[in-house]
Amino acid sequence: MNNPQKSYFHRGGNEALSGSTIPEHFAGIAQRHSQQEAVVSLPQQRRLTYAQLAQAIDKLALGLLGVGFGKGDRIGIWSTNNIEWLLLQMASARIGAILVNINPAYRPKELVYALQRSEVQGLFVIPAFRSSDYLGMLKGLLPQLEQPLEGRLQNPDFPFIRAVMVYDPADPEQTASPGPGFVTWQEVMKAGEGVTEEMLDRTTASLDRDDPINIQYTSGTTGFPKAVELSHHNILNNAWFAARAMHFTARDRLCIPVPFYHCFGMVVSNLLCLSVGACMVIPCEHFDALRVLEAVEAEHCTAIHGVPTMFIAELEHPGFKGINLSSLRTGVMAGAPCPSVLMQKVMRDMHCTEILIGYGETEASPLTHLTSRDDSMQRRIETVGTNLPHQEVKVVATGNGETLSLGEIGEICFRGYHIMQGYYGNDEATRKAVDEKGWLHSGDLGSMDADGYLRITGRLKEMIIRGGENIYPREIEDALFTHPKIVGVAVFGVPDDFYGEEVMAWLQLHAGEEANEQEIRDFLKGSVAHFKIPRYIWFVDKFPMTVTGKLQKFRMREVALQRLGHGAGQDA
Repeated sequence: MNNPQKSYFHRGGNEALSGSTIPEHFAGIAQRHSQQEAVVSLPQQRRLTYAQLAQAIDKLALGLLGVGFGKGDRIGIWSTNNIEWLLLQMASARIGAILVNINPAYRPKELVYALQRSEVQGLFVIPAFRSSDYLGMLKGLLPQLEQPLEGRLQNPDFPFIRAVMVYDPADPEQTASPGPGFVTWQEVMKAGEGVTEEMLDRTTASLDRDDPINIQYTSGTTGFPKAVELSHHNILNNAWFAARAMHFTARDRLCIPVPFYHCFGMVVSNLLCLSVGACMVIPCEHFDALRVLEAVEAEHCTAIHGVPTMFIAELEHPGFKGINLSSLRTGVMAGAPCPSVLMQKVMRDMHCTEILIGYGETEASPLTHLTSRDDSMQRRIETVGTNLPHQEVKVVATGNGETLSLGEIGEICFRGYHIMQGYYGNDEATRKAVDEKGWLHSGDLGSMDADGYLRITGRLKEMIIRGGENIYPREIEDALFTHPKIVGVAVFGVPDDFYGEEVMAWLQLHAGEEANEQEIRDFLKGSVAHFKIPRYIWFVDKFPMTVTGKLQKFRMREVALQRLGHGAGQDA
């Protein structure tokens, strides 16, 4: 009797996991590469070597201790990309405080949720960016900030908050006080003068690799975000093994257009560079395709990261052909499904011949899978590769949780050093995500081959069941992306009185192109089964997205339901 091989894979790795804390590991890197450039911030027109970066980190760490923060305290950062964000990332790790990443696109209601859910005790904030008046929003929530404080900040709606620190990225040392209740950057630095280096070193020596060090919010593609708690051990090892997979060294220079508040920016970009002594290049505060391209050329970047929508914007920019990108070698495209057509364009037109597809989630620190530069072209464009070293992965049936046979589609699960400590303050949600055997259930659907290569077919919650047939939007999206007129695609299900669900596609065309629904349906006839061809095809100028460029299909579905009406069984 033949027993089919199960969809389970484990990689031990040739190198052991690091047992260091983040500051311990960084100290060695900074010493070995002291005179090498560590970070270049083009918006701020500033450059720091590793020696200068280490000195600035320690100065801020002393300041944090001086104003009363320490191990286990939760310090929020509400800002766009800048050097100070990076300094706080490393300084909070130096003293064992937990950095809480807050999306700079948040409005007051979302900010309230983030501050209360994570019980933030201190908050660093920039004054404003574009239309976001951060200080104005904070004053509306915390009117005490406009009054002289007697001791710590006190507000019944935010009982944990003790202080709000403000800094101006243009010149942190000259930050103007926006009100008597705020603490300025220079006041934080001044407070550090009363703390000795010996006290700082003793604090760092008391840290353990399993201490929580970071709270990141899930991206909000399906609703309310959750507060993911991660440790030194989680994210340092994840960054290190990602760097190894990219063959990254101290000679590399990474252009980082992804936001720091997101795990892609903080871990797979910043910490990845810091783990090997590479240079971080900040091209812009917030994604701007032209600024990114210009930064690659000016700084001779060897690598670039981004989500698919960022790469599309770069390739589609009118100035693309006039910019020299020949210094590029590698990078990571992740954060959302990566169409094979886009991957091929990036390799050919952006000179990123070694670019890798990455897959994972915040709850997994975040990377679980990467392709390899040595993989066949087919595997590089059709799979997300194999899991990183010292990780386990399996594919299970969505009904009973049994491990499926190779090639079968089911829910992808992970286990290993990279699994989160839990959702902060939400044990019930943690138990739903991580089972009693330590497996994190991703909510993603996919299949695995005998070599451990994973194919993603979609989200469990996004699977469309039409008349009893399971339909995976990813398959239809991949087919649509091969249409020469189409630049953006989103496929999802909408209710239908007869079939239960029907397939809807939102399409964005290249500039100057025109198409109609029948043309699209005819194009799909040779690619997908007839029942997978969308009943509803809408042409749109843009998609609702998170700030990191992930499509928010739940928002699209809300819009569709409003326009289609409750029945959704009749054509709109």
